[in-house]
Amino acid sequence: MHKVIFDTDPGVDDAMALLFLHHHKDIDLLGVTTVFGNARIEVTTRNALFLKREWKIEAPVAQGAGETFIPHRVTHEPPAWIHGDDGLGNIGVPETVDIATDPRPAAQFIIDMVRKYPGEVTLVAVGRMTNLANALKQDPEIVSLVKEVVIMGGAFEVPGNVTPAAEANIHGDPEAADIVATATWPVVWIGLDVTMQTVMTRSQLKDIADAAGRRGKLLFDLSQFYIDFYEGLVDDGMVVHDSCACAYVVAPELFTTRSGTVRVVCCGIADGKTIQKPDGRGFGPSDWDNLPSQKIAVGIDDKAVLKLIHDAIVSVKED
Repeated sequence: MHKVIFDTDPGVDDAMALLFLHHHKDIDLLGVTTVFGNARIEVTTRNALFLKREWKIEAPVAQGAGETFIPHRVTHEPPAWIHGDDGLGNIGVPETVDIATDPRPAAQFIIDMVRKYPGEVTLVAVGRMTNLANALKQDPEIVSLVKEVVIMGGAFEVPGNVTPAAEANIHGDPEAADIVATATWPVVWIGLDVTMQTVMTRSQLKDIADAAGRRGKLLFDLSQFYIDFYEGLVDDGMVVHDSCACAYVVAPELFTTRSGTVRVVCCGIADGKTIQKPDGRGFGPSDWDNLPSQKIAVGIDDKAVLKLIHDAIVSVKED
């Protein structure tokens, strides 16, 4: 079993990833930590609680960062044109959800779980890296206790999606991402290099809705706004960015990776750009020297990943 903390900013593709983690037989979901990004922190936390209630998820939800690691850094408004005003495709999520959050802030929740299960916890981070950076600031020793960090973020050899240089999660808090990238824990980056190849069609999503009952129907409904956003970018479907990172946890063999030091640009027109210095490549002295090697995904078996997502979500019957 993989013990997982899901650090997320729900978000439509975040919702699919959460349902995948909830249903996959090899995942022990320890908790959900929220961060600002696809919506403001109050909304992403409300959305996590809503999905917890609707999908009968036992894992606690801990609210995390509502601003960047460096306070008051210039940030952008949430992308309502992608995820809707409510962050979940404008399906009419209630203003409040009658479930309490965990009393601990997300960073403390991460620290506590990692220390409770040393060497066992995988952090799957699919939003800004702010909660992870805050946890490292509070307790630097957790780097030796975390099993692995799997990030949905970055664009290494392809263009970004919010600027030509940067992917949204990293662009939203570059300093936090660079702290995570340079810490001495094992990190895998599942970026746009592979996620943009992994498109779930409207008909495939309908198959999930038909097979998974009420839970699948909710996933189908909240995804329609997101699919409309992708019209013209992909063929009749949506890119399942965050689910790719979750799929890596249970099926790393479906990905091709390359090792090397990763840094994040934290200023200028390339703000948020992720750059890897591949292992074995010779360069002059640089800010990539004497830092830990990490993996970035450079290839993916997209059809197998989509099947994995489908099979996991439809594997659990309605209560």
